[in-house]
Amino acid sequence: MRDLMGIMKQAQAMQEKMGSLQAELDEIEVTGASGGGSVRVTMSAKGQMKGVSIDPSLMVADEREILEDLIVAACNDARGKAEATMQERMAELTKGLPLPPGMKLPF
Repeated sequence: MRDLMGIMKQAQAMQEKMGSLQAELDEIEVTGASGGGSVRVTMSAKGQMKGVSIDPSLMVADEREILEDLIVAACNDARGKAEATMQERMAELTKGLPLPPGMKLPF
């Protein structure tokens, strides 16, 4: 029974830390780039897009599809960085918890 109470206390502390982590992830910004940095996308670590920067030299009507592809690539790059940041923070949060192998948070 003592182990159960200890686990419950750890779970409660983790829940509190998770709340502050969620707020922190809203504030952390990551930037993805493509086209050698000519297209940049900034988003929060939770994946909310904050901004797009496009080099003016890419604003050519005949090359619209290239620009669209670069924007998609920059978004994917930023999302990958956001997910990596989130995983790093979650690993710090769950360090020391007796979780079964392969179990990931949040569920």
